[in-house]
Amino acid sequence: MHTTAPTDPTPVAGWQGQPHAVIERDGVRYTLLGTAHVSKESVAAVREAIAGGSPDGTPFDAVGVELDAQRLQALSDPETLAKLDLVKVIREGKAALFAANLGLAAYQRRLAEQLGIEPGAELKAAAFDARERGLPMHLIDRDVGLTFKRISAKLGFWGRIKLGTGLVAGLFVDEEVGEQEIEKLKQGDMLESSFGEFAKESPALYATLIDERDQYMAARLRQSAGESRNVLAVIGAGHLQGMARYLREDTREPAALCADLEYVRKKRKIPWITLILTALVLGGIAWGFWRGGFDVGADLLLQWVLFMAGGAAIGCIAARGHPLGVLVAALVAPLKPFRPGIPPGMLSALIEAHFRKPAYGDFLALRDDAQTVGGWYRNRVSRVVLNFILTNLGSSIGFWLAGARIFGKLFH
Repeated sequence: MHTTAPTDPTPVAGWQGQPHAVIERDGVRYTLLGTAHVSKESVAAVREAIAGGSPDGTPFDAVGVELDAQRLQALSDPETLAKLDLVKVIREGKAALFAANLGLAAYQRRLAEQLGIEPGAELKAAAFDARERGLPMHLIDRDVGLTFKRISAKLGFWGRIKLGTGLVAGLFVDEEVGEQEIEKLKQGDMLESSFGEFAKESPALYATLIDERDQYMAARLRQSAGESRNVLAVIGAGHLQGMARYLREDTREPAALCADLEYVRKKRKIPWITLILTALVLGGIAWGFWRGGFDVGADLLLQWVLFMAGGAAIGCIAARGHPLGVLVAALVAPLKPFRPGIPPGMLSALIEAHFRKPAYGDFLALRDDAQTVGGWYRNRVSRVVLNFILTNLGSSIGFWLAGARIFGKLFH
């Protein structure tokens, strides 16, 4: 059995007017403090709440924070990126996730410079103040990498293309963040704002960014309460209504629910769609040899090689890749059917990282350099990522152009 405070979150005069909700459940009182991720008042409110306890003066005996270990590390240690093993990131196929994190970091840095406060400063203050006072501190948000992966899995192929295009475009925007967007941040969620208008247009994206995390954080609060009886949860204002509802009404077992919301379906080890499409293209070439003779078949094969090699090479050149990287990308791209698990972008990125090895200063300057197009090309870390993305993009475009060209000639 559990009781709740009024459904609508109410402001607390003593906490800089920040909205809050109180839910009593299973002998534990949860106070959800809604904050703005770009507000100095929110930082002051968090510190005041941890120091002074509940509105009735009862001290909190645990604090939950809307962070995961990766985001807390990034907020706490400015040199986190400098400790990254870039080659390992590429080999493990995490370059795209790394690029998305760079985009988020660049967006946050623009906000920090414009508003004079680091986004998420109130979450950092909650984590540090709780530790300083010896209170149990629980990170209740889902790992940002899992969130990105679940988004990717739900959107489908064209949704991922659209989202990826939007993220890449957002990486190179160096203008100030608009007032309307800032106001959304004060009432919403950092990750949601980072995805821009696409979050509104995609119910699947919104569900993964907001609703799933509302469920997850509410479950994590229940799971981590332990012996605590008066728990403060510092969360973005955009999660306040949803978390309050799930804390009141959700009867699912917390550990099982968290495990379910962390699950990401593993990609098929055999990329059937890619293999089928490639088989169709190669089958078309074979058909050309059989029905049209050597000249027709050789011409179709040449089309395949030229479009695949040319697309990958142009992508690598666009990323200002190392000449050897351009050559290797061009050589391996036409061999796509025989090495489906090794994209040309991975090889060109590894060559770029080897011959133009990023220095310590490149990692330290990464957050700033990622805000501009020139910075992405100047910084050796981000240029490795560009090699991965643009070489693969060029190879993919070459694949579709080659297929269209081959079938166009066959059925002309």
